[in-house]
Amino acid sequence: MKYLQFKKICVLFAVFFAVSCSDDFLDRPSLSEISPENFYQTKEQIRLATAGLYGGRVWAQWNNEAYIPIGDILSGNLVLPYGGEDLVQLNTFTLSGTNNRLLICWKGLYIVVAHCNVTIKGIEDARTTVSEKDKNAAIAEARFIRAFAYYQLVMAWGEIPIIEDNFKLIQAPLVNKNKVADGYRFITEDLIFAAENLPKTDEKGRVTSWSAKGMLSKVYLTMAGLGQQGGMRNQEYLDKAKSYAKDVIENSGAVLLPSYKDLFRTQFNDSPESLFALQWSTTNGGWNEGNQLLTYSPSNDIVPQKSFAFGSADPSYDLYLAYTRQDSIRRKVSIMLPGDYYAELNAAGGGYTATQPGMKKHIIGNEVDNNNSAMTTLSSIEHNSLLRLADIYLIYAEAILGNNGSTSDANALLYFNKVRERAGVDPVTVLNTDVILHERRVEFACEGQYWFDLIRLSYYNPVKAVEVLSNQKRVTFEYDKATEIARPKDPIAIISPATFGTFTLQLPASEVIANPKLNQPSVPYYK
Repeated sequence: MKYLQFKKICVLFAVFFAVSCSDDFLDRPSLSEISPENFYQTKEQIRLATAGLYGGRVWAQWNNEAYIPIGDILSGNLVLPYGGEDLVQLNTFTLSGTNNRLLICWKGLYIVVAHCNVTIKGIEDARTTVSEKDKNAAIAEARFIRAFAYYQLVMAWGEIPIIEDNFKLIQAPLVNKNKVADGYRFITEDLIFAAENLPKTDEKGRVTSWSAKGMLSKVYLTMAGLGQQGGMRNQEYLDKAKSYAKDVIENSGAVLLPSYKDLFRTQFNDSPESLFALQWSTTNGGWNEGNQLLTYSPSNDIVPQKSFAFGSADPSYDLYLAYTRQDSIRRKVSIMLPGDYYAELNAAGGGYTATQPGMKKHIIGNEVDNNNSAMTTLSSIEHNSLLRLADIYLIYAEAILGNNGSTSDANALLYFNKVRERAGVDPVTVLNTDVILHERRVEFACEGQYWFDLIRLSYYNPVKAVEVLSNQKRVTFEYDKATEIARPKDPIAIISPATFGTFTLQLPASEVIANPKLNQPSVPYYK
């Protein structure tokens, strides 16, 4: 991170209280009302503290400028040809340490970490009569969110500094990177604490113990491949991934939302399928304060106040080919093709018909469509879900597949096919790595997941992961509605060959200059 800037974040002990998130959460007090002596005194105040960790300025930078570029442009799902050299580098595998999107991703996630650290310390150090159970539940919320941020960091960069105490960082701002295995250990310890101390049910939008167990299943599935080669994974971690996923599936009460389309409509924010979603309101409508994913809209005509639609991200020809004709529901919800009609966009004006290929997810329409007159393009009220039950179903199936070449296990097929049946596509009878990876791609397209699915694959089968990238058609395309024919365009620049190193992002150059220790070999975090 840029350490001078990060130190300022750390010093601002309670800055996150000014952050707005879901209207379902209580309003935060003003900064002038807060001090370590007069806050964290009641359960309500502690709940206010953790509410601020779900959205607003805490998450805005990562959400608005790194979530889609890293997860979907770098992975080959989307192309943003008009977005400048930084986005071109993501498409062409020509990344350098000066790429601003990498810096934003790194800095944005460490901002989340810093806010979580401050919250945890504030609650732990407070002189309060709040019960240990309630204090631990609040700390568990912060530790879950911190774990999610660190999971993104470790997967993207591998060796990264683990910062647990902001105030120690102020005293000694030059820190080493830590071992990848230690990063995952830190993440699992946070999530295990969260699973043990979060409630099983909570108000809509807050994480629960099931959220933590779902995330643990994902982390253990990832860890199963760490340091493995030749297509084999650690069976102990596969078993843990399967166990946690099974527990969530059978005991959480979470269910798939019947309509895939409804998952991305604000009327269904925080649906029974959502296990962790960012919470956004219209309170913070300034630049990089609220949810700005609506700026990817293809037209000013379908956004609030008819302003700030910067143009849709183009689906790649490769992603287009990933959808079968039968898989039309997910395709139309995820990406637009010319001629696609969306009655829910600008509904009062007769709907919207797409004129060019573009991203559809997160494009939720204008203020009238969402019954919120205060909504702007810079403050979308979509609570974009970062972990949902469909993910756990597919993790469960993959954990059962494990080190087998294929499986027809009844439980794996049952939950794998529930995801497909919701999408209106035929069930499968045999699972293998290719089938699961493909299903994850079309289910979670434009949700920032595919790059991390490829990293997970690269851990235990790097040759196959490079092959996937090398065979992609990472270009935009033209589409003729009358003939239903798509024709790929030329690349926006020369695409460099993918290598094993492609799956580890470069450290931001400005961070290395500020902290030369980042260039030194990593050190253990746990002594």
